[in-house]
Amino acid sequence: MRSTSSTHRTRTRKTVRTAAVVAAGALTLSLAACGGSDKKSDSGKSSSPSETAGTVTLPKLNGASLEVAAVWTGAEQKNFKAVLSEFEKRTGAKVTFVPAQDPIINFLGSKIAGGQPPDVAMLPQPGAIKQAVDKKWAKPLGADALAELQKNYSQGWQDIGKVDGKQYGVYYKAANKSLIWYNAKVFANAGAKEPKTWAELLTTAQTIYDSGVTPFSIAGADGWPLTDWFENVYLSQAGPEKYDQLAQHKIKWTDPSVKQALTTLAQIWGKKAYIAGGQNGALQTEFPASVTQTFNGGDQPKSAMVYEGDFVQVNIGETKAKVGTDAKVFPFPSVGSTAPVVSGGDAAVILKDSKAAQALATFLASPDAATIQAKLGGYLSPNKNVPDSAYPNAVQRTIAKSLVAAGDDFRFDMSDQAPQSFGGTPGKGEWKDLQDFLKNPTDVAGTQAQLEKDAAAAYASGS
Repeated sequence: MRSTSSTHRTRTRKTVRTAAVVAAGALTLSLAACGGSDKKSDSGKSSSPSETAGTVTLPKLNGASLEVAAVWTGAEQKNFKAVLSEFEKRTGAKVTFVPAQDPIINFLGSKIAGGQPPDVAMLPQPGAIKQAVDKKWAKPLGADALAELQKNYSQGWQDIGKVDGKQYGVYYKAANKSLIWYNAKVFANAGAKEPKTWAELLTTAQTIYDSGVTPFSIAGADGWPLTDWFENVYLSQAGPEKYDQLAQHKIKWTDPSVKQALTTLAQIWGKKAYIAGGQNGALQTEFPASVTQTFNGGDQPKSAMVYEGDFVQVNIGETKAKVGTDAKVFPFPSVGSTAPVVSGGDAAVILKDSKAAQALATFLASPDAATIQAKLGGYLSPNKNVPDSAYPNAVQRTIAKSLVAAGDDFRFDMSDQAPQSFGGTPGKGEWKDLQDFLKNPTDVAGTQAQLEKDAAAAYASGS
């Protein structure tokens, strides 16, 4: 999910079970205003950093320097820099944030080819971790980082950072990708209710439409939100076993279960009047605009609902709407027997092994680092020992509690598990194929055939 959060991807064939988030019922509390500082510590003057501040012991690293690469921008980057600043303060190391471009594996490849790899990279896909290992870029985590992981993370979140049984990734940031956000004034004016099933969602959409507001905003210009739509429908409808099989390409995209999911999606994607700007307009709408156009305009916005993860709150913050009053949220409705729960996340991976790099990975695996960013808002941690009180509002606290309670039972973003060329590249593979399907939702068979062609080529090459 790019521009405000970490859900762009490169992918792997590995089946992954991991924790994810369910927001139970209506979340009806305001998003508290929260501030943070992006001020860098003067590490050159930090002659005696504490070795034992907080919950984790960190070494003295005076004179050490590190580069950390991530695709984060805006508030997300600023807030992460506050975490790095605390690491500087406590160790004496100097840390430089390196802005990366998507796909980050390509960016890292260029840096490595030029002899200037960053020390640590924040990788937003399990597939990216596997590619980094396969290319012999990634370095295994040391004993201290492993100890923090084992103490603070469920087994599922540990496992998703492993390749061939060895731990390479620390999942520092998580995302709940099974939420639909809505304009509360529009719902109230229309007399619409929060739906719990797909059939009820369609009824709600018609009710909203009849009230004079377009039901949905869809970020079709960015391929990744379309993959997320598909994954939620597919997981709920086909079930977790089929989901795992499709994620590994053990069944083909021409499977009847894919046909069923695409046909279901077409019940919304195929109705021009249900989509802000119609299909063509959606294909020109980037993710941030898909959110803001839902909450700008009072009770006459361009759309009433927008699907995406917990990180949507960052974009809502760019409008006058307040989360919990003007902007509310409900879990993605059940399409099959149970509601879907899909998660994403970003992992810290060491590319240049050193005492300082290992110390940073250890810090990022601790509650100390996550607590700093949690307090700044727009962030969710899979670390089970981050206190609930760290989150700045009740909405975030509810989501965080659900994340921890979910344990190992749910599924990581499917496209994040696929090879990059299929599941994580703009204008190619699944992103492009689902954009074409949004443009022509009647062509289910043709879409399936193209998805299978692209998937087969990507999984065969492993890239």
